[in-house]
Amino acid sequence: MEKKIVCKNRKATFEYNIEEVYQAGIVLLGPEVKSLREGRANLTDAYGKIRKGELFLYNFHITPYPYAHHMNLDPVRTRKLLMKREEIRRLMGKTEERGYGLIPLLVYFTKGLAKVDLALVKGKKKIDKRRSLKEREMKRDLDRERKRG
Repeated sequence: MEKKIVCKNRKATFEYNIEEVYQAGIVLLGPEVKSLREGRANLTDAYGKIRKGELFLYNFHITPYPYAHHMNLDPVRTRKLLMKREEIRRLMGKTEERGYGLIPLLVYFTKGLAKVDLALVKGKKKIDKRRSLKEREMKRDLDRERKRG
């Protein structure tokens, strides 16, 4: 299964502990799809939320397609996500627990359909972030030493 990656949320793994990852479809309009195919999207401040039993993606920025003058769409409008009802119910129970949230990790095309990997996350504390940085530095130093021989 070929994945054409549009954009990644790099900060997510640093800011949060990822518990589970779910795949969801995104409801988009024509110009948004064209803009996504060109890679004009940003996941930096995006998050997911369940409202009235439906899943939505907030603050997902898709730059307007320059050749679609007839449809002036809001670049950060709320977009509906498509997921099975049982999965949404399970997520609803978990996100109501204190400290859990839904963060998009990756937006991609597979078989011509726009998909998003949505992660159930718990926020890291400052000390955990420092530990992550320290581990990353140590790994980088080890890799450097291996290269030198």
